[in-house]
Amino acid sequence: MTPLWTARAIAAATGGTASGDFTVQGVAFDSREVTKGDLFIAMRGEETDGHKFIEKAIAAGAAGIVCETAVDHPHVQVTDSVAALNALGAASRARCHGRVIGVTGSAGKTGTKEALFAALDRFRPGKAHRSVKSYNNHVGVPLSLARMPSTADYGIFEMGMNHAGELAALTRMVRPHVAIVTTIAPAHMEYFGSEEAIADAKGEIFEGLEPGGTAILPFDSVHYDRLRAKAQMHAAHVVSFGLGEGADVRAVDWLSDGQGGSLVTAQVQDALLCFTIAQAGAHWVSNALAVLAAVKAVGGDLPAAGLAFAEMAGLAGRGARHRIAAQGGTILLIDESYNANPASMAATIGQLGDESAGRKVAILGAMKELGAGAEAYHAGLADPLVAAGVQFALLVGEEMAPLAKALEGRIDFEHVPGHSAAAARLRDVIRAGDVVLVKGSNSVGLSHVVTALTNGDY
Repeated sequence: MTPLWTARAIAAATGGTASGDFTVQGVAFDSREVTKGDLFIAMRGEETDGHKFIEKAIAAGAAGIVCETAVDHPHVQVTDSVAALNALGAASRARCHGRVIGVTGSAGKTGTKEALFAALDRFRPGKAHRSVKSYNNHVGVPLSLARMPSTADYGIFEMGMNHAGELAALTRMVRPHVAIVTTIAPAHMEYFGSEEAIADAKGEIFEGLEPGGTAILPFDSVHYDRLRAKAQMHAAHVVSFGLGEGADVRAVDWLSDGQGGSLVTAQVQDALLCFTIAQAGAHWVSNALAVLAAVKAVGGDLPAAGLAFAEMAGLAGRGARHRIAAQGGTILLIDESYNANPASMAATIGQLGDESAGRKVAILGAMKELGAGAEAYHAGLADPLVAAGVQFALLVGEEMAPLAKALEGRIDFEHVPGHSAAAARLRDVIRAGDVVLVKGSNSVGLSHVVTALTNGDY
């Protein structure tokens, strides 16, 4: 097996000094994630120092260490481990011969990244690489780059931000051949103040495009023209995707498949493709169109992508569906507990409304980082809940007070302070036959409610 990195290559990339010869097959900076054969990068942070966990990493199977002080294990000593991680990521990108895709957006980044990986891995098995989990920030992106095998034909990298300028730095590190903006929504509003400012910040992804690169934009967004103007400054090709007439890649027709997914006929520029998406909702149709645009741009296979959509299971916290045994029957749980903003909330509430059977229950957590408009954004979820036919809502977090007020006299609901209180109420408010949506910002901790439901601890 070709090693991911040799000690000599690590030292050359980072400007460090190797203690001797060794090879590694993976890279980690969290000792809890180290597996056999990994390189552990011991970084000093604001809250802890990775050097304290070197022995733990070695015990977990680390084959080498990047560190700032010499240790009695195979290592490369550097002056700054954080700078070394960035350098290793840059070196990985420099040796890459494949096509690289960058993904950003206010919602749908991780799902789109995973769908792209599934589509390209099906086309070239074992030759696609993507960032894991939601490693999309200033340390997650270089880590994901450093993990990319030199033999990869495709690299897919998710990039996030909550301040202007962050994405510009990340995209110049990734240097994508294709850059996707999935959608623009009022996420991180407290840092930006307007959706236009968010669109400008997301548009920074185009600044890192390689010569001849392609920008892929959401045609249905009210900020499409703004994004397109930014893209045209850096991209040789601009491709739009969406549900509306006029998009370069669009859904000609789509409908429910009766099993929680969608049947889609898509026009992909000069090609027509019919396929099934295992995931439910219009937002997943939109994600799929962005994926098809990118697959075509990097020379992938559209029919293989269509097959991949049909096989994709829901991601934990991002649409995973669980059928749970309950007294007298079962419960369908839709797990969207990882993240939330007003646009994604409305989309998934609408998806709940499309479920064909069962009492519809929404367990909704507060949406964070919305700034001065937070109260209005939360209250604004009342109409989507009523339109979806939701019969009961369990509202979690103090920010949900405006929504509680807006729902008075319209549907049954309870308002609780946190995830522990929500989990304690499950036995009384959930019953067999229910379809239950759980969604909120990750910091609210609704994953604990999902765990309680899936484990039957309620």
